Amino acid sequence: MSLAEFDNGYWYALELKEFAKELGIPSAGRLRKDELEAAIKRFLRTGKIAKARKPRAPKTKVRDSERGLTLRTRVVVYTNDAETKRFLEREATRYAPGMKRKSGARYRLNRWREAELAKGRKLTYGDLAREYARLNETDKPFKQIPHGRYINFVSDFFKSEAGATRVKVTRAWKELKSLDVPKDYASWKRWKRKTQRKKK
Repeated sequence: MSLAEFDNGYWYALELKEFAKELGIPSAGRLRKDELEAAIKRFLRTGKIAKARKPRAPKTKVRDSERGLTLRTRVVVYTNDAETKRFLEREATRYAPGMKRKSGARYRLNRWREAELAKGRKLTYGDLAREYARLNETDKPFKQIPHGRYINFVSDFFKSEAGATRVKVTRAWKELKSLDVPKDYASWKRWKRKTQRKKK
């Protein structure tokens, strides 16, 4: 399979896990979809498998939320449970009164947290609350997530298509998934124009 063929396909997480295991990518079963795609694309581009980063195993399996969350609580065993989310929402609004939740902020907070911990930084829940407030308060739109094909497609479709509805975007996405083209709005639009010209 070429890199272009991989990019033009639409892969479910289960398929990516199986493909990654066949290639011998370490810890394939524990990787997120975006991490699987990145590892597979690296192999297709270079023929090499990246060494898996071994995260430091926490000394305890007790979730942070079970220990009781405060701004000074160290991030050790983070979980996206309801209590943690409520804590971050509440504390972030203290840093940014009147804060409105911005779509995609929580996802980016999780990636930021992972990246900072990987660097060896000792984070507290106060750090998380401040970063979450900053992400929600920023005026600039977030950059599109490289692997979030469906999310990016929906966003671009609603921005560009007059009279866009959920039914229309779902139908368009199904069309795009069946095509041998990159899975983005621009590729779908080019295909749509070609099919319309042919009908004329």
